[in-house]
Amino acid sequence: MGIRKTPLEKEWAALEKKEARFLASRTEKADSRLNQLLAEKVPDGLQGTLDTAFCKAFHLIFEKGTGVIEKTYRRDQVRQTYQVNQYAHQLSPSKKTLRTFSKGARSTGTRGVLLSGASGVGMGLLGIGLPDIPLFTAMALRTVYKIALEYGFDYDSQEEQYFILLLIQGAVSHGEEFLETDRLVNDYIRSPSLPPDYDKQVQIQRAAGGLSRELLYMKFLQGIPLVGTVGGVFNLVYMKQISGYANLKYQRRFLAGQRG
Repeated sequence: MGIRKTPLEKEWAALEKKEARFLASRTEKADSRLNQLLAEKVPDGLQGTLDTAFCKAFHLIFEKGTGVIEKTYRRDQVRQTYQVNQYAHQLSPSKKTLRTFSKGARSTGTRGVLLSGASGVGMGLLGIGLPDIPLFTAMALRTVYKIALEYGFDYDSQEEQYFILLLIQGAVSHGEEFLETDRLVNDYIRSPSLPPDYDKQVQIQRAAGGLSRELLYMKFLQGIPLVGTVGGVFNLVYMKQISGYANLKYQRRFLAGQRG
């Protein structure tokens, strides 16, 4: 008769299976038929324009926008909910008390996805593509911030901003880039500190570059009135990837902390 696993061991095993599925989905990228059709129509230089727009959005939000984002939810209340959940788990550890944290984080991710999809479609109806980038970036960071709080992590420090940028980069990358980014994410979880050669501007550029490559064709399409609703819908797709990956990795950090 085998040794019975603890609730924490069961959650860890379940998490590793979910991470394996996510990893398998990011190993290769096949361009859709729509992307192939749009490739010839996207103007030269749009990639660079998107890179710059995402970089500016990250800088603006990190430097001045976090307070504005926090007005859209109650940070103290989310933190208090975490503390109550943690106390309940410490009193009576079980699968149910452990899953309270991931349940709250998934709910946060779902709301972020729906909000992003609605705003993207609205912008697409009006033919607004590039100006949607600061809003998309703010929504992505808002979603990751709230997921972090659900698991008991704050997001104000330079170290946490580095981790969040890695999460966004990993969520929208493929192949070798994804595997390397995922390795860096897991390294940080084991030892939460900045790399010796860390450069915030470089990390912002990497995250921005990942987003601009993924969203290039859709932002081009979103700039066409009415037709742009198709591009706007893809806001939902990529927000789901970001929230899903952030949830996996914050859950890993949380469970690693519970393991001691």
